[in-house]
Amino acid sequence: MKTKIIGAVVVASSLAVSSAAFAGETISVVGSSSVSPLMEVLGETYAKSNDVTVEVQGPGSSAGIRVAHDGSADLGMSSRNLKTSEESPQIKEIVIARDGIAVVVNNNNPVTDLTKEQITEIYKGKVTNWNQVGGENKPIVVATRDTASGTRGAFEDIMSLKKKINGIKVSAISQKAQVASGNGQLKTTVANNPFAIGYISLGSVDDTVKPLTIDGHKPSVAAIKAGDYSVQRPFIVVYKEGRPSKEALEFLTWIQSPAAQKIVADKGFISIN
Repeated sequence: MKTKIIGAVVVASSLAVSSAAFAGETISVVGSSSVSPLMEVLGETYAKSNDVTVEVQGPGSSAGIRVAHDGSADLGMSSRNLKTSEESPQIKEIVIARDGIAVVVNNNNPVTDLTKEQITEIYKGKVTNWNQVGGENKPIVVATRDTASGTRGAFEDIMSLKKKINGIKVSAISQKAQVASGNGQLKTTVANNPFAIGYISLGSVDDTVKPLTIDGHKPSVAAIKAGDYSVQRPFIVVYKEGRPSKEALEFLTWIQSPAAQKIVADKGFISIN
């Protein structure tokens, strides 16, 4: 069955695409937009020495878990732990890396450190001015991810940003927060607004934004490994038992190898080895 390609396609050669490039097995990988860039690099590297095509699509973690359940893709990607309602004896979970979540502000913002409690109060809409947390007398513009985002789900869990309404657990993030569809869009929002705050994958941090230290700890691989920086989450591949092709399972096994995990580390994530 052919899969409609809405994301990046990694072909089996760095040369121009030809009919020969599609001679092998196609491995479909769908899910987290945070995991997707890493998966694209892993897929491209693997395809160079194997007769496969790896298709990577990044609509979000919830979609990745859903395709694992319905079997519409070989592998799903999630940047958060599965909810109880998403677990099943048939669904297998493999952690392929760990990632920090960096809380970022505009480069011109004088604030450099916040506590987890302060960040929580900002996202709940209870702290609304930077002068309440040691900054200038300017309003805080809160940026968040959409509800399908695994990064948002993990951030809400870590920062205690869930509440119960009529017995149902829902997000406690202020409804006034601006919603971005991915790490890139959220990063652009913060980079272009001197009063904005947001959160992105540690692997997506660059010099366009400033990552804050949290409780005095800088978001870094070393701090995460030491257990000092607690705002972190797993990168998970999920699949339905019996659904993936032999080639897809071989690719997943390779992802856990020392060679692939070196790529994970080189890209700024935390390897599982």
